[in-house]
Amino acid sequence: MVRAVRVHEFGGPEVLVAEEVPDPVAGPGQVVVGLDAADVIFLDTLLRSGWGGEFFPLNPPYVPGGGGAGTVLSVGEGVNPAWLGRHVAARGSEGYAERIVYSADEIVAVPEGVSSAEAAAMVHDGVTALSLLRGAKIAQGEWVLVAAAAGGAGSLLVQLARDAGARVVAAARGEAKLALARELGAEVAVDYSVAGWQQQVREAVGGAGVDLAFDGAGGPLGRAVFETVAPGGRFVTYGSAEGFADIDPELAEQRQVHVHNALAAGPPDPATVRELLTEALTLTAQGRIRPFIGATFPLAQASEAHRSLEQRATIGKSLLLI
Repeated sequence: MVRAVRVHEFGGPEVLVAEEVPDPVAGPGQVVVGLDAADVIFLDTLLRSGWGGEFFPLNPPYVPGGGGAGTVLSVGEGVNPAWLGRHVAARGSEGYAERIVYSADEIVAVPEGVSSAEAAAMVHDGVTALSLLRGAKIAQGEWVLVAAAAGGAGSLLVQLARDAGARVVAAARGEAKLALARELGAEVAVDYSVAGWQQQVREAVGGAGVDLAFDGAGGPLGRAVFETVAPGGRFVTYGSAEGFADIDPELAEQRQVHVHNALAAGPPDPATVRELLTEALTLTAQGRIRPFIGATFPLAQASEAHRSLEQRATIGKSLLLI
């Protein structure tokens, strides 16, 4: 038997229960990974509450999470035995457990010098940040706003945008989060809990607004982020913490702002995930990006990890250390 966290009914953080479950067994084309660290993202809290069934169908009981990093303990029929004992990152449909079965096409080798915690931090947020960066096609010297800049994906976007030659404006809540964004390369940092922050952003970049905005929040805050974009600019939303940022198409057309909802097409296909995760891990090994791991919890305290995220108390990345 192994320990896993399961959700038996949708609800608050208290429905996350650590319990004994049977040892997983690798079937054809699968591997069993003994996890050292499991990824925890805000989406996990939404799904646990029952939100998003039309996008992410889940039927309790289920093991939450979507991956992590650890060691391949066994391989099923048709899987190259060379994977046995390898240090890997995996992205699949479960994560909060000591051992998880993944499809062999869901695992990626972790480069030397990258820890399991760092690798787990890239499983979703590294893939998301790189995917957004690719789609945005940042030009040298552009002003780029990153909202929710101290979150898992946002903190990586700050670094990637700076690396691509952008001048980065970070928007977050509270001085501790703004300080992190500055440390990661933001030229301007603005507190979006302060009334009139959008005007602060426009003034900081010369009046018209930013060339590109990444909205990692969604909802009303995402609509406020849209207001910081200059005419002819781009607005990319990937946040769902407060529902999607529904931008009025007529308003977007009037201001000639290109709006892209990165979540609308659903998650990327496995081959794309593998490619992006491999690149994220390589950039981490090279020291070009680093995840800021702000909160770690033991497996049995998954409920505390969720509470911290929901209360916006977490700075950077949350992980379960197993």
